[in-house]
This record gives sequence, structure tokens and C-alpha cells, in this order.
Amino acid sequence: MATVSQEGGPPPAKKQTEVRLQQQQQQEKQLSTTGRGVAKLNETDGGRQRFILELEFVQLLANPTYIHYLAQNRYFDDEAFVGYLKYLLYWKRPEYAKFIVYPHAFFFLDLLQSAHFRAAMAHPANKEVAHRQQFYFWKHYRNNRLKHILPRPMPKDPAPPPPMPPPASAPVLPPVPVKPEGTTRAGAGERRKRKYAN
Repeated sequence: MATVSQEGGPPPAKKQTEVRLQQQQQQEKQLSTTGRGVAKLNETDGGRQRFILELEFVQLLANPTYIHYLAQNRYFDDEAFVGYLKYLLYWKRPEYAKFIVYPHAFFFLDLLQSAHFRAAMAHPANKEVAHRQQFYFWKHYRNNRLKHILPRPMPKDPAPPPPMPPPASAPVLPPVPVKPEGTTRAGAGERRKRKYAN
């Protein structure tokens, strides 16, 4: 049963619905669209929402499969989208780059400035090549990085050998007695026989 408010207006539930609708309409007005249908975000939150959306998009560019998806759906044919990619280069500045989790996004963002690369990423084989190369980079990154970062020891000139002491008189050793021929020692087997012969 619908009740009528004291002023004779619509019931409170309907007022709440109307208030919600008005709030939604105001939010839609704040997200005004440009001629190409790209929404401008309101700046009432200090640009936080815009920052988060751009951050997510830039990080998605680290995925060759996503770039392939954009190429397949002809996003790269749109001049406004290509301009947006150029605009996103500001993320490479240090004050913004510190928020990027996937640094390959910068590499692909640079490559996407080239029309040749954008056209090539429409082909599935090129997507696979990019994905494979990215995998190999991750696989060998630490070893390659350490190879170039760690300091290499400087080649040392061979140290001159220590000076030789003056020749000292060699000690005289007594002569070794020489056994006459035919008197060789018996082998181990003969020793055993002699041992047990008694």
C-alpha cells in the first residue's frame, strides 16, 4: 500500500528512487563525451581515477596478446588512438614510472609508436614471436644483467718472479750402493712362499 507524504507528494520510496536517478544523470553529465565517443573523466577526485585507468592500460601493453587483440580489432587504424599512445609516453618519466609493475610495457609502448610494428602485430605469428622473446628475456634476464652489471676484475700485469737466491753450495749426499746384476729382489708371490715354507 503506497502512502502519501504529508506534503501530498510521492511516497518516500519514490523520492529516493528519483534522487538516485538524478545522481546518476549528474554523474553521466560529468562524464561528458567528445565527438569520437571517448569519455572524459571528472577531475573531482584529483585525477585519481584517470591515473588508475591509464596505469592499467599502460601495463596491459606489456602483454603481446593484448597488443595483438588491439591490432585485430583495428584500434591502431584510429588516429585518435595512435595519438593516445603517443600521449602515454609521459609514463616513462621517473615520477610515473615508479608505479609500473611490468617494465616491458615501456618497451612495447615505444614499439607501438611505429606504424610498421602496429601493422605487424595483427599477424598471429608475430604475436607468438614477441611472446617467445619476452619469455626468453625473463628466463635469462638475471644472468645477462649480472654479466653486465658486476664489475670485472682488471687484468693484472704478471708479478715479476721473486729474485732467485744466490746459489748455495748443494749438500753432498752419500753415494747410493749399486747391487750387482742378477741379485734382484723376489716378487711378492715368492715372499709368500718363503713365509709359509717352514
